[in-house]
Amino acid sequence: MSKKKRNRGRPAGSFEDRLGKFAEDARIAARKLPPGRERDALMKKARQTETVMEVSEWLVPRK
Repeated sequence: MSKKKRNRGRPAGSFEDRLGKFAEDARIAARKLPPGRERDALMKKARQTETVMEVSEWLVPRK
């Protein structure tokens, strides 16, 4: 039995870029769904991610 190797590379893009992409993808996916729980959950994730982006801006000093 072989163990799966851990990916030790750096993620592509900054943390804020990845959060923005996730929020955008969640909104696009939600728009494709009919109204209901799954759509509401995706929209909630998008809003929460945008809130995290705002808090991150407050905490990370800009150069």
